[in-house]
Amino acid sequence: MNGLDGRFSRLEIRKQKNKKIGVLAGGISSEREISLKTGKNIFESLKKSGYNTVFIDMKKDFLDEVSSVDIAFLALHGRYGEDGTVQGLLELLKIPYTGSGVLSSAVVLDKILSKKIFLSEDIPTPPFTELDLCHSMLDIDILKRDIIKSTGYPLVVKPNSEGSTIGIRTIYDESQLEDGVREAAEYDKRVLIEKYIKGRELTVGIIGLEAVALPVIEIKPKSGFFDFESKYTRNLTEYTVPAEIDVKTAENIMEISVNCHRILGCSGISRVDFILDSNNIPYVLEINTMPGMTSTSLVPMAADAAGISFDFLVEIILDSAKLKI
Repeated sequence: MNGLDGRFSRLEIRKQKNKKIGVLAGGISSEREISLKTGKNIFESLKKSGYNTVFIDMKKDFLDEVSSVDIAFLALHGRYGEDGTVQGLLELLKIPYTGSGVLSSAVVLDKILSKKIFLSEDIPTPPFTELDLCHSMLDIDILKRDIIKSTGYPLVVKPNSEGSTIGIRTIYDESQLEDGVREAAEYDKRVLIEKYIKGRELTVGIIGLEAVALPVIEIKPKSGFFDFESKYTRNLTEYTVPAEIDVKTAENIMEISVNCHRILGCSGISRVDFILDSNNIPYVLEINTMPGMTSTSLVPMAADAAGISFDFLVEIILDSAKLKI
């Protein structure tokens, strides 16, 4: 075997070919369409590899279908799938599932809480402030004063619990602030306001029960911002894997990635996103516990660079399936 695939040569997954595997996808989050693409790719891969597999759209009336499977392969993105909700249901049903557990999934999707944990563990992350509009109205004047003390401009406004860069906007001066906050608040009443750090966008996939880091990828969106369209439309973003950075920096970023994965209790698969500033300091932006598995997705791209085919990657993720509580 070449690359990292030798580390996974003793997987026991093929013993599961007599079990019924349900690929859970779709759902009701704002990332439904991407989840359906991810799920279909995984479903087709498992069928090709000889597994007894069914595809389950978690939009409505799914309980009987889910209850009929022996193992759940999760392909859900965003809320009601990546936030511990479905994981909790599967724990109650005693159905082993892929990926992270209830607590880890909930914590990771909460960007503000994740960043507080990063700070407590001395993991570099951009300075930030938080805005909670659940119980109070937006006071833009107070917010502007808070920003001067905490992040300054430019900054990035994000919904606290959304993925795929949904609702995210870069704010260059205070005249843009209110519109940016209101846009983010359409998706989540808790809003993360983070200092914008100019630098190179990097990401690291983590796979396997023993948490192995895949090669670092550099992301270069042609628009200058890795937004939803740049993520999921071919030829709008240039990817370099492995990233053209020195070996010491790459090893440091990969080590930080594995530490983040472990500190937040992730399992099976995750992806850690970074900004590398002009001083070669890597800042962790966030973790994704259920990265995409589409034709433009980053974890399959990194796995391929490490000598791991898409079908084998799916089997490696399947190998992580278990109850976590």
